[in-house]
Amino acid sequence: MNTHRVMGIDYGDVRIGIAVSDLMGWTAQGLETIHRKGEEHDLGRIGELISQYDVDKIVLGFPKNMNNTIGPRGELSQQFAEILKEKFGLPVLLWDERLSTMAAERMLVSADVSRKKRKQVVDKMAAAIILQNYLDSQQN
Repeated sequence: MNTHRVMGIDYGDVRIGIAVSDLMGWTAQGLETIHRKGEEHDLGRIGELISQYDVDKIVLGFPKNMNNTIGPRGELSQQFAEILKEKFGLPVLLWDERLSTMAAERMLVSADVSRKKRKQVVDKMAAAIILQNYLDSQQN
C-alpha cells in the first residue's frame, strides 16, 4: 500500500504555492504559500514540507504559452525542476498548468472572496488544481 504523498508546486516570481495529496493519492489540498526570499529560504521550507508530509514525488506547474511553446516562465520552471531533483533526489514531473491560476482565480471570484484574501490563497489553490489534475490523470 502506497502511503507516500505527492507535492504540487505552483512556482511564481513572488510566491510559491504548495499543495499535497492525501495518502491514497486521490485528492489535493492546498497547503501554504511561500513568499520567496531567496533560493536557500525557499528550498529550506519546501524541504521541511517534504519531510513533514513524507513526499516521494513532486508535480511542478509548467506554464506553457497557449500555442504550446515554452517561454521564459516555462524555462524558469524547467530550471527549478532541475534544482528540486538535485536538492531532494525526488522525481519531479512538469505538469501543464496553463489554466490552473485562472481557474483558481475564477473559483475564488465566484465564491466571492475579497481581492486581498484571493491574493493570499490563489497560489496554494493553483498548486492544488495542478496536483488534482495530475492525480485525476493517474486514476485512469
